[in-house]
Amino acid sequence: MVKYADSPTTHVEVHIDAPPAAVWPILCDVNMPAAFSEEFQKGEWIDDGAALGATFRGYNKHDLVGEWNVVCTITDFEPEQTFEWSVGLDQDRAARWRYDLSPGSPGSPGSADGSGSTLRFSAEMGPGPSGLTPAIEAMPDREEDIVAVRLEEWRGNMILTTNGIKSLAEGGDG
Repeated sequence: MVKYADSPTTHVEVHIDAPPAAVWPILCDVNMPAAFSEEFQKGEWIDDGAALGATFRGYNKHDLVGEWNVVCTITDFEPEQTFEWSVGLDQDRAARWRYDLSPGSPGSPGSADGSGSTLRFSAEMGPGPSGLTPAIEAMPDREEDIVAVRLEEWRGNMILTTNGIKSLAEGGDG
């Protein structure tokens, strides 16, 4: 049983045949996921670019909810390793999203030629209110189902995004 208050998570992971240095600039483009995600429409820097504490606005669309935008703050940033952003901060955080990039294949310290990368894309709901809050309040007996469906929607778009990043980094067009 997964409750929203438990800050449920999901993640996807992909091996990319390109070094972290080639993948990193793609991850720092806050508009890039719009090319792949069915929900994320575009991103625009409010500040001058990717750095700890910098902000950007994300624009989203969902068939059941409509369109909305949120201000995101970079909450963890280590070049060529970690890019994390939150929608809201601390106890008001609606979601946290994170890219972790490392050399090599999943579960290995590095590839034989040093050219590959592993990209892990993870997300966490809550603990603050979000777009799910009204649905959960209206149907508290369905909370677990609501959370599970939303996590699967997130995961599906995360798969589309990581596969798109892989294609771009490996020289494809997405």
